[in-house]
Amino acid sequence: MGSRWKSNANYGASGTLSLCVLVSLTICLSRAEDSAMENIVTEKKAEESHRQDSADLLIFIMLLTLTILTIWLFKHRRFRFLHETGLAMIYGLLVGVVLRYGIHVPRDINNITLSCHVNASPPTLLVNVSGKFYEYTLKGEISAKEVDDVQDNEMLRKVTFDPEVFFNILLPPIIFHAGYSLKRRHFFRNLGSILAYAFLGTVISCFIIGLLMYGCVMLMKQVGQLGGDFFFTDCLYFGAIVSATDPVTVLAIFNELQVDVDLYALLFGESVLNDAVAIVLSSSIGAYQPQGDNSHTFEAMAMLKSFGVFLGVFSGSFALGVVIGVMTALVTKFTKLRDFQLLETALFFLMSWSTFLLAEACGFTGVVAVLFCGITQAHYTYNNLSPESQDRTKQLFELLNFLAENFIFSYMGLALFTFQNHVFNPIFIIGAFLGIFLGRAANIYPLSFLLNLGRRNKISPNFQHMMMFAGLRGAMTFALSIRDTATYARQMMFSTTLLVVFFTVWVCGGGTTQMLSCQRIRSACSSAVYTHTHTHTYAHARTHTHSHNTHTYTHTHTHTHTHICMRTRTHKLTHTHAHSFSLTHTHTH
Repeated sequence: MGSRWKSNANYGASGTLSLCVLVSLTICLSRAEDSAMENIVTEKKAEESHRQDSADLLIFIMLLTLTILTIWLFKHRRFRFLHETGLAMIYGLLVGVVLRYGIHVPRDINNITLSCHVNASPPTLLVNVSGKFYEYTLKGEISAKEVDDVQDNEMLRKVTFDPEVFFNILLPPIIFHAGYSLKRRHFFRNLGSILAYAFLGTVISCFIIGLLMYGCVMLMKQVGQLGGDFFFTDCLYFGAIVSATDPVTVLAIFNELQVDVDLYALLFGESVLNDAVAIVLSSSIGAYQPQGDNSHTFEAMAMLKSFGVFLGVFSGSFALGVVIGVMTALVTKFTKLRDFQLLETALFFLMSWSTFLLAEACGFTGVVAVLFCGITQAHYTYNNLSPESQDRTKQLFELLNFLAENFIFSYMGLALFTFQNHVFNPIFIIGAFLGIFLGRAANIYPLSFLLNLGRRNKISPNFQHMMMFAGLRGAMTFALSIRDTATYARQMMFSTTLLVVFFTVWVCGGGTTQMLSCQRIRSACSSAVYTHTHTHTYAHARTHTHSHNTHTYTHTHTHTHTHICMRTRTHKLTHTHAHSFSLTHTHTH
């Protein structure tokens, strides 16, 4: 009896143990299945995200391809009313309209999370779900009326690039190419005037635009159209970023028509240097911090500190760019690297690009550093390179400049419809256009008058009008405005900047040829006549010998082809062909 009870007890214990093991295995298997399902879902989402990213990049590649093909058609037809950058913006606008209004992603209710009330919006959020921690990053604020379109917003955010992409990847080749392709002889011959326009003119333009925009902000506040904080320092910041000129369209037409070299040097040199001045000036305005609770009052010490920041950042960036350029020149001069052209080109490329990143990492301005690095490389390093590397570096940075510039302009058109937080205000927009016009006029005309007092080669009034007209805004203005769009003021600046760039590129850039004709600025192709003469002589001799006489016939055929190419003011080609023939017969007995 006791043994039977023991056996039953053992049986019950073993049964309980088996049941526990079975339950544990079931739980483990279910957890393993859940984990496997989660892994499958995660992999599918990662694959879908990869495909979406590839499609987004393909959109920009197709935009550039279409732009290049249309540019070829325009050049073939000699159509100068629209430059390639304006064309890229138009294609970007069309794609932006399609993405904004033509494509809608079905809403998936399973992807909508429950509400969670917090006091602030942390940049990184850790969520504990059943013992598993998930990390989420802040992408931006969505208004209440946009919650239903959260999937469409996600798609639009996919085609919105991080502003650092523009600064660290797209801007360096554009700025370096500007310094590397600089025509030094004409640049240094007009260096004093270029420095006056770039430094004094940019500061004058910045303060005039800033003061006028502050008046517009006060007017907006009076009529109740101001939806957030907008301080005087914000107005000065806007004045700094829109004072950066980028007359790429005008300069391309100048180069094609071979306009006066001094006018080209003044415009090109000013646009190159005032980009650097504008970015340092905007950083200095951002560093303006008076003591006390109110950080937007005027204080002399804070202003002097901002001025010191301006000088320190600019001089430090200048020194860094020159030092790296000289280092590259010494390496290429005292090594046998020129025997290996591929390595030589690669080192040149990496040293040049690293200048920008090193300056940014050290707290300086990469734009200034890479600009003066490019000028130093062109003056010293270029002569130490092998002929193959000289051609490669020129072509490489010319290609990168072309692609980066057109990419930025096409993205501008896209951003007009894909950016989520546009703030358009008619008063601010009208004030911006008026301020840019007055700021440009206060830059060009008074400084030109003062410069002409000491210049041997005067800056004529028609040159001044052309420089006033050619103050286009472009890639640098856009990159500075998109870098910070967190506040209401910066969002309004960004939206207005896009309209300013569109207007100046399309209207001012498209009217360059007509402005040249209106101001009677002569170009090498406007009235020049080119004559090419080709002379072809064909001689044919035949000799016949008879029993008593020898007859020799010599036939000489001279064909003279004269080609006269005259380019008229309407930029059409007129061809004149002249042909002359001479025939010579010689009869010898």
